[in-house]
Amino acid sequence: MDKPKSAGKAPVMKDLLEGTTYAWCSCGRSENQPWCNGAHKGTSFAPKVFEAERTGKGAMCTCKLTKNPPYCDGSHMQ
Repeated sequence: MDKPKSAGKAPVMKDLLEGTTYAWCSCGRSENQPWCNGAHKGTSFAPKVFEAERTGKGAMCTCKLTKNPPYCDGSHMQ
């Protein structure tokens, strides 16, 4: 299995809209972080597709090590 590429050392705060579907990049190769742009093609990765549960800011993981994708859980600090 491929290893994800870290796209950052801290979360990115993004505005999320309740009921909207998003595709979070799990491979770290997207140039549109934290969102998927299809750069995972040819790897074992697929985007984490999720629906925002509420409107507001979301701390989106960029290190790709979170245990709670797509949200940051502090894994980048280890």
